Amino acid sequence: MSDLADGYPRALVSAQDDQALEFEARLRDSGTLAFRVAYGVLRHREDAEDVAQEAFARAFRSFGQLRDRERFRAWLVRTTWRLAIDRRRGELRRVAREQTFEPAAAATTEQVAAARERAAHLWNAIDTLPDKLRVVIVLSGIEGHDTREVGSLLGIPEGTVRSRLFTARKALAERLQWLTRRS
Repeated sequence: MSDLADGYPRALVSAQDDQALEFEARLRDSGTLAFRVAYGVLRHREDAEDVAQEAFARAFRSFGQLRDRERFRAWLVRTTWRLAIDRRRGELRRVAREQTFEPAAAATTEQVAAARERAAHLWNAIDTLPDKLRVVIVLSGIEGHDTREVGSLLGIPEGTVRSRLFTARKALAERLQWLTRRS
């Protein structure tokens, strides 16, 4: 093995080792946050661990291409959040396919269909939001975290969370106003 390593130029081996050490140090600082973001979306420990591991693997593969390494933490959180949302959507689609919907005794077929349609419109509107607004609306409005928890999960001040929530809610209200007029 050492014969093989001796065949590589020392600068190449050293640069790769330095990059791996830097990645490990940054991951130690941000790894728990990535798990918390995934858990905040998925609410299931094993799924959150899987998503965090996948985010770590993607981050490791792309670390050399990251221009501003001081933004690693934010980059890892965004990657983790996107992976968690994708996992959750896939799970929701799977559950919807497998589950036969049993409406409440008082609900008519028309009411059930209307509720499903409203939910689909809401999720479509949420999907159109920019990432920074979508993550706070999902963590706060859908997952039920308060602004302090969302700020902690995303590593941003609570005031920023409140501002983004206001902007996201306003955008959703504008996109969905036709729905309230129709009902």
